[in-house]
Amino acid sequence: MVSSHGADEAALERSYSVAPPVEVAIAEGLLREAKQIMDQLGVVFFLRQGTCLGAIRDQGIIPWDDDLDIGSIIGLHGVTEKTVDTVASAFSEQGYFARIERNDHYTNVSMMKSSTRIDWTCYRIVDHSIVHYPGVRIPARLFTRLKEIDFIGAKFLVPNPPEEYLRHKYGAAWRTPKKTGFEQDVLNLVADGPRDVSSNNTSGNGGGKLRVLDHESNPIFDAEVRVAGVGRSRTNKLGYTKLNLPSDDWYALVIKYDNHEEVLYQEKLTRDQTYIYRADPAAVSGRLCVLSTA
Repeated sequence: MVSSHGADEAALERSYSVAPPVEVAIAEGLLREAKQIMDQLGVVFFLRQGTCLGAIRDQGIIPWDDDLDIGSIIGLHGVTEKTVDTVASAFSEQGYFARIERNDHYTNVSMMKSSTRIDWTCYRIVDHSIVHYPGVRIPARLFTRLKEIDFIGAKFLVPNPPEEYLRHKYGAAWRTPKKTGFEQDVLNLVADGPRDVSSNNTSGNGGGKLRVLDHESNPIFDAEVRVAGVGRSRTNKLGYTKLNLPSDDWYALVIKYDNHEEVLYQEKLTRDQTYIYRADPAAVSGRLCVLSTA
């Protein structure tokens, strides 16, 4: 049964586009409830990303975090692709709205309840690594023997050692709290594909296109567009560039021209769509789901 009180598709979409900070007391209760559901199913999971960062660095939920992050590894600890559907159904029965999304690197289940999102990501091991959004590779060996910690009055598992995991995910300065600006630290850890930076050819179908406009809606020539994990390109005289997206998915981008630079850390992009970026001189970081469609 799905409740309409912060547990529906509209609440999920708002959590992505607005990203309101969690209410810590509610988040703690939902994380304990998630553990109870997973333990009853015998599913091994670990704290990851911001939830792991808060548990290790701050011994608490980060108050400006916008979700709860848990994870599992497909092929380890008995977790399989079939496990995903079983878990999603179990959370739905407990009043959560659950949506499953798959790509080459992982299957993600976004679960909403009380206007709070839990992202359970099940990673696939590729070349002895797993890939965290937006393209950070982390050694799979950190997840083979998970470490148990005390957190919010319960026992949880984390990567082992957690400090190395957090360094891989957030960089060497992971111990320094950052309410904003951590996105660039993460993007610095992502290797891009081989795409030629000088390419601004927009011919051909598929892959997606982007038009870069300044705050007065004028097209920007020779703006650099980076799609994390994919590559970099530059815009033509009309402000367009081809994105060469490998699949329909979430991506992080960096738009740079003249003295302007903005990180778009969370954009849902499809390969057959043309998007428009409009600069906002009052906001050069922290905007989410910024791009509009042509």
